[in-house]
Amino acid sequence: MSCRIFRVLTILLLACGVLLAQAPEKSRLSYKLLSIQVKGLQRFTADQVISTSGLKIGEMAGDPEFQQAAQKLGETGLFSQLTYTYKYSTAGCDLELQVAENQKLVPVIFDNFVWFSDQELIGWIHSRLPLFDGRVPGGGNFTDQVAQALASVLKEHKIPGEIEGLPFASQNGPIEAYEYKVGFHPIVIRNVDFPGAAPDDVPLLQAAAKSFAGEDYLRTRLRAQERLDLLPVYHARGYLKAQFADAQARVAQEGAQTVVDVSFPVNRGVQYKLADLQFAGNTAFPADRLRGLIHLKPGEPANSVELGDDLDQIHKLYGTKGYLFAHVEPLPTMDDSGATVSYQLKISENDLYRMGELTFDGVPQENASRMAAQWQMKKGDPFDDTYVLRFFGILYRDFGLKSSYDVAQKENINRQDKTVSVSLHFVPKS
Repeated sequence: MSCRIFRVLTILLLACGVLLAQAPEKSRLSYKLLSIQVKGLQRFTADQVISTSGLKIGEMAGDPEFQQAAQKLGETGLFSQLTYTYKYSTAGCDLELQVAENQKLVPVIFDNFVWFSDQELIGWIHSRLPLFDGRVPGGGNFTDQVAQALASVLKEHKIPGEIEGLPFASQNGPIEAYEYKVGFHPIVIRNVDFPGAAPDDVPLLQAAAKSFAGEDYLRTRLRAQERLDLLPVYHARGYLKAQFADAQARVAQEGAQTVVDVSFPVNRGVQYKLADLQFAGNTAFPADRLRGLIHLKPGEPANSVELGDDLDQIHKLYGTKGYLFAHVEPLPTMDDSGATVSYQLKISENDLYRMGELTFDGVPQENASRMAAQWQMKKGDPFDDTYVLRFFGILYRDFGLKSSYDVAQKENINRQDKTVSVSLHFVPKS
């Protein structure tokens, strides 16, 4: 009976690499690798992990090769923990990898690869990187490996340009996606069309998309333009559930730049009419006063764009009475069978802010005193955030200044004391 000896080595995966325990000198022997087992897998397959490790059944390997394989896997960022155990005899060595997969992967966005579909790209990358499934970790070198795979795809298809990759995150937020694009080769929009749009929609959509022609093609930018420029065409006429599918690019010309035509598939859905509109949470102003700022009428198409403008006016009204952080949230209730919508306008008035200190500088004291005497919003009064403009529009010429000035206004909001102090800095005009 042959004697079988066991060794265990734990790999601690850090944010940017792998910390390897030092193996004893006698373990640097090589053995014929008889088998590799991978435990703890959920998303990946054992074959994918083994292929990525670089180890091969039948080849000679030992501690140095096992450490190198573990480090190669760990540095991808795809695993949060990795250990290995091996046992050897006169016949060879059996290796077992124990892994914990990184669950915090983010999707990849192919921003301007207009020559290929997403599925084609994912398939080609997967053939080069078996662990790639369309997502990448926030750390590690796997994102660089994906960029290298994309570069090889471009080279094989004789497409100019270089691969650029950047993480995408909302302000101060976690990484939400990883964007890859072709840089140093212009990809320019020529024409746009709108499959699925009704004939009466097309002129309005073409007008809203007039500025698209001549722009660089980037899917991330077009998604923002859909939301800001195209959807309002439908929302202004009551098509509140209108949806655009991902923009589709078709290569029209190749050369020093790639020229594309872009389609924005759309389904406008049902046109909703206003059934009712009610206010909730308002105490500073009666509902009738607020309703006078709303242009929507029952029975008319629910123009949510106009409603948004009207809610801005309500916010400004609250600002004149010291409610600087008042917020109005429209809560729609849609009746699809009747194609109607009712809104509850939920108002959060928040804290009342009052006038704090008033200071002037840059003008003679005599003029500053005269201005201060005419300033009617006194300390402790509810702060009116429109007052400064009205003040200078009415009283500025009466201050007796001998030259013209530009005025820089600074408002210091004290959230603890709920006050707003105003500083007015006068700068002589050149």
